[in-house]
Amino acid sequence: MLKSTFPFFLLMISFSFPVFAGPGKPVKVACLGASICAGARLANPETTSYPAQLGRLLGAGYQVTNYGVSSTTLLKKGDHPYWNTPQYKAALASEPDIVLIDLGGNDSKLVNRVHLDEYEQDYHDMIKAFSALPSHPRILLLQPVVSFVKDTTQIWNPVITQQILPKVRQVAYNDQVELVNLNALLIGKPALVPDGIHPELEGTTLMAKTLYEVLHTARDTAFQLIDKLPGEKKLSSFYGYRCADFTFNGRNCKVVAPKSAATGHPWIWRARFWGHEPQTDIALLERGFHVVYCDVAELFGNQEAIQLWNSFYALLHKNGLASKAVMEGMSRGGIYIYNWAAVNPQKVAAVYADNPVMDLLSWPGSQFKQQQRGRNEWEAFKKDYGFKTDSAALGFRGSPLYKVAAIVKGKYPMLHVLADADSVVPPNENTLPFEEKVRAAGGNITVMHKPGFEHHPHSFPDPTPIVDWILNQLLAVSH
Repeated sequence: MLKSTFPFFLLMISFSFPVFAGPGKPVKVACLGASICAGARLANPETTSYPAQLGRLLGAGYQVTNYGVSSTTLLKKGDHPYWNTPQYKAALASEPDIVLIDLGGNDSKLVNRVHLDEYEQDYHDMIKAFSALPSHPRILLLQPVVSFVKDTTQIWNPVITQQILPKVRQVAYNDQVELVNLNALLIGKPALVPDGIHPELEGTTLMAKTLYEVLHTARDTAFQLIDKLPGEKKLSSFYGYRCADFTFNGRNCKVVAPKSAATGHPWIWRARFWGHEPQTDIALLERGFHVVYCDVAELFGNQEAIQLWNSFYALLHKNGLASKAVMEGMSRGGIYIYNWAAVNPQKVAAVYADNPVMDLLSWPGSQFKQQQRGRNEWEAFKKDYGFKTDSAALGFRGSPLYKVAAIVKGKYPMLHVLADADSVVPPNENTLPFEEKVRAAGGNITVMHKPGFEHHPHSFPDPTPIVDWILNQLLAVSH
C-alpha cells in the first residue's frame, strides 16, 4: 500500500489555534476506551499510546488524560462494562472540556453480541452523562479500528463493520456529536497490528495524528450552511453527518455538513458517483469541510453542465462557503471537474482526480471503437455535444487532455490517483499524456500510482495520503 510522502504534522496550521478553557487553565481532554486506548502491548504505553501522543501534539494548552481500561464494553450488559470502572467515574468527575469515546471493539465478541440491540441506547446514555456536566464538553465518538482476528467468537471484524460502525454513526447523527473514523486508518495494514487487535507504534501514531488534526482545527460553530439553503430539503444521515437533499435548477443536489465548519468554510465538490468510496469525503468532514454534489449526469462536462455548476457554485458561495473549492472527480467525473475548472480557474483550490477520464475519445469512445453493444454512453456523448455521426464525434477536442493550457493557467495543484493496470480508462490514453502536457506547461501535478490495480476500487481504504495532500496544498496556498 502506498504511503504518503507528505510530513505528518504540518497540516491545517493555517486553520488552527490552541483553545483554552479559561485564563491559565488548559483544555482537559478525557480519553475513554478499552485496551487500544490504554496502550496494550506497547512497550511504553505511558508515552506511546495514542492519548499520550495526542497530548504531546496538542501541547501545553491541553491536558490529555488516558482513562482506558482493557477488555471493557460500551454495553451495560457486556462481560466487562466500562460503566462499572473507577476510570469512568473519574472521567466524569474531571469535568473535561473534550471527551473522546473509543468503545465498541469488545462489544463485537460473541458473548456480547446478544445485547447489541441495546448498544445505541447505552451510547446515548453515556453521551447524555457527559453532556450534563457543567463543562458541557465537546464529544467525539471514535469508530473502532479494524480487527484481523480469525476467531469468530472474539473481536470479529464483520460484526464491527456490519453492526458496530453503523450504530456508532447513527448515534452520532441522532445526538449531533462528532465522529472520527479510526477504523479506516488500519484497513489492509495487518503488519501494524501484530496480534490482530492492538496497533503497534506506527498505528497509534497514525491515530494520534488524525485526532490532532480534528481537534486542532479552528471551527466556526455559528456557521450552518444547510439552514441557509432555499426551498424544501430532505435531511438524512451521510455516515453520521447531516445531509440535505434538494432540487436546484431542476437538478438533484446534496450538501453534507460537518458537525462544525472549519474556519474559512472549506469544501470539496464531488462531481459524480455520490457515496462511492467516500473515505476522503468522510475524513474531510471530520476536519470541518463541507461535501457537496450537483447531479449533471449524463452531460459529460458540456456547456450545459458548466452553466448548471456555475449557478450551483454561486448559490453555495453566496451562502458562505469559501471562494475556492477542492474538486473531486472519479472516473468520468474527471471530465466534469476539469472542464468546469478550465473556465473557472479562480474558483478552484485544488483538484483530486481518481482514475479519471481525460479524453472522451478514450472512454466512452472505446464503446464505438470496440463495437460494444448498446454504446449508451457513446450515444449520450454525441447527443450532448451535438454530433450527428460517429465520424464527426471522432474529431472532438473538448476533453481536458486538449485544454491543458487553460488548466495550468489556474495554478491550482492537481492530484491523480492512478491504477496502473486500468483497462477501462487506460492510463496511457488519459492521465499519463495529461501529466506530460501539464509538466511541460509548468503546471503542478502529483500522480500517486497503484501498481497492479484495475479501474476499481477507487481511492485507498485509508485515505490518509489523499487527505494529507489536500491539506498540505491548502496550507501552501494560504502561505
